[in-house]
Amino acid sequence: MNSPSGPRGAAITPGETLAKVKAGLPKRRAAEKRFRAYGLAAIVAGLLVLVILLLDIIGKGYTAFWQTRIALDVYIDPAVVVGAGPTEERTALMDADYAALIRQGLGSLFPEVTERGRKRALGALLSGGAPYELRDRIIANSSLIGQTIPIWVTAGADVDMFEKGQLGEPDSESFRLKSEQVEWLARLKQQGRLEKQFNTRFFSAGDSRDPELSGIWGATSGSFFTLLVTLSLSLPMGIAAAVYLEEFAPRNRWTDLIEVNINNLAAVPSIVFGLLGLAVFINFFELPRSSPLVGGLVLTLMTLPVIIIAGRSALKSVPPSIREAALGVGASSMQTVLHHVLPLALPGMLTGGIIGMARALGESAPLLMIGMVAFIVDVPESVLDPATVLPVQIYLWADSPERAFVERTSAAILVLLAFLIVMNGLAVYLRRRFERRW
Repeated sequence: MNSPSGPRGAAITPGETLAKVKAGLPKRRAAEKRFRAYGLAAIVAGLLVLVILLLDIIGKGYTAFWQTRIALDVYIDPAVVVGAGPTEERTALMDADYAALIRQGLGSLFPEVTERGRKRALGALLSGGAPYELRDRIIANSSLIGQTIPIWVTAGADVDMFEKGQLGEPDSESFRLKSEQVEWLARLKQQGRLEKQFNTRFFSAGDSRDPELSGIWGATSGSFFTLLVTLSLSLPMGIAAAVYLEEFAPRNRWTDLIEVNINNLAAVPSIVFGLLGLAVFINFFELPRSSPLVGGLVLTLMTLPVIIIAGRSALKSVPPSIREAALGVGASSMQTVLHHVLPLALPGMLTGGIIGMARALGESAPLLMIGMVAFIVDVPESVLDPATVLPVQIYLWADSPERAFVERTSAAILVLLAFLIVMNGLAVYLRRRFERRW
């Protein structure tokens, strides 16, 4: 065996080779350390940006979970309540002038306010939904008629922002309260009639033009019905397509073309699926616009390629020995797939399905194209009712000029992130709990 030679043909001894290797080790180790440092710096930078983003959203949105409310003592005048509207009791209660009762209750706390302009400024301390809160309480318990009852009503958006320190300086242009209104609020707080309470309306109400009355329940219900349609269609269709393409489809040009198209569809921008849904489901099939049914069909088209690709990967991870053993004991191809291969691949398929649902939950562009951007006040009760979804609701609030909608936007983002974290956490749990390593 010939020994290695140098540039002039001289033989290089093992000792010289070892010396050169040792001489180059510090440089190689330094390069390796720099590479690790670059990777660590990239991870730290990404985490830092994420933490800053989350802290900014939390800092702007956590105040939306609290709402300023004002305590009033309201006399439920039978002449105002029972004497209103038709003779039917419920209709009369619905048509009563509760705004007048609220004004009387608030005016009793400030008897010195008698001028019309000052009364209007005093009434602006309360939300436009305060009379409806009194109405709901009277309808729930009509025995309160004729009594003076204490009731906490929602304060106006400017009052709420002022109490949360988000209205700006008193001398700034954004400060929308008058000096006497600030004095009235101070008197209410001194009397214990002004408090920030947990904002249950944010989780139980639909959208509203008034930020203090708006909530996410309507959008949450719309997201639920939309994902229900998506899950009911995309998961069984995706699993069936993955099983056929991986286990039964012949290998020819047609199946190759189908596989290429599936991979391409997974990378198509989501708004293209919205245009497809607008053209096919609404214009051609004339399905109801802005409904979760159409939204679910559009999101099914978008998530189906992702579920098929994940399903095929899960099927490929099952060792061929499982199939060979089943076929060897006399099982048919269908029995082999249904009884042996599919149960082992199902955890991976479910993981892909949950990730696809999480992606569908965060989509807004395709739903904007089918009209789910409309202002929807009523909470949907079925897949055919007009609805919106959480990402679109966030888009609508972010586009609103009202300052109070800023915190609502951030709070809705926090709720959406919580849903996404739960869904991705469930996918990780299922993968670790049921996945087998071969």
